[in-house]
Amino acid sequence: MSREEQFDGMLLAMAQQHEGGVQDLLDTIFSFLARKTDFYTGGGEGAAEKLVNSKFQKYRGTAMAKSNAEKAERAEQEKKRKERLEKKRKEEEEKEKAAKSVIDNDDDSRIVELTDEQADALQAELDSKKGIVSEAVPVAGTSAETSPTAITPEKMESPEEEEDETEKGKLKPNTGNGADMPKYKWTQTLQEVELRVPLNVNFSVRPKDVSVTIGKKHLKCGIKGQPPIIDGEFPSEVKLEESTWVIEDNKTLLINLEKINKMQWWAHVVTSDPEISTKKVNPEPSKLSDLDGETRGLVEKMMYDQRQKELGLPTSDEQKKQDVIKKFMEQHPEMDFSKCKFN
Repeated sequence: MSREEQFDGMLLAMAQQHEGGVQDLLDTIFSFLARKTDFYTGGGEGAAEKLVNSKFQKYRGTAMAKSNAEKAERAEQEKKRKERLEKKRKEEEEKEKAAKSVIDNDDDSRIVELTDEQADALQAELDSKKGIVSEAVPVAGTSAETSPTAITPEKMESPEEEEDETEKGKLKPNTGNGADMPKYKWTQTLQEVELRVPLNVNFSVRPKDVSVTIGKKHLKCGIKGQPPIIDGEFPSEVKLEESTWVIEDNKTLLINLEKINKMQWWAHVVTSDPEISTKKVNPEPSKLSDLDGETRGLVEKMMYDQRQKELGLPTSDEQKKQDVIKKFMEQHPEMDFSKCKFN
């Protein structure tokens, strides 16, 4: 700690007790100098005023340089945030366009994105053809026969899960799939984590009043000169260039962390805090257009293969294998394949 910073805690405590802000604080300081020292009279005519002005000019330059640097940094962060939002918007537009296109040229096997109503209707048709009764979990106050609502795997809790020793003592996620901790609240999606940290001070907080350090696996934040509110390790790494913070309503620190692993739910923000039960996370239902290209491709393939199986037709992998065998047979007509078994 530098000599200039060693009294920050004391001076900050003084500042917090002056409801009139800097004006009242300076009034107290100059009153003290007049009453308890020879500041005004000990250096000759005009010496006190000259001293005050020299110190003012010295630290004015430092303050202006820091302010300009912070403004530039905030502007850069805002620019990156807007670029990120614009990038996401364009990606979603591209996904929506792609969702409307036909996956396969064959009309009988093409895959298109279904609405919830179309998906329910298709499943009901397939079930009726095969005599399958969909398994359903009764909703509170109803029976299985009277409750048509399908329960997704994320919402189902088997007896084994209820008795799982590893889940005992874990917190139930809040509505944002995070937790309301004593000093802050956090929510999450598969892509990012958002923290709201109340600063609990009796003055309007500005960026220069707080200290925020975001590392790939570490977060430290709080009011300058006071013990940090959060200081700990992340359970997984974050993207530094996409992680930002702002002061909200001059009283709350809003931190946004971009996950690197976008297929993982966090059990806590810092590993020293209690865990939530990630088995009880309740993600909002998403459409194919919400998924990234690789994940969407896997889901579409699974949907296609499931439909082929229901209709008694070969899956995509089986079809590829058949095509390879057929091509090989055509290239070698001299060979006898009548006794060959193709699995």
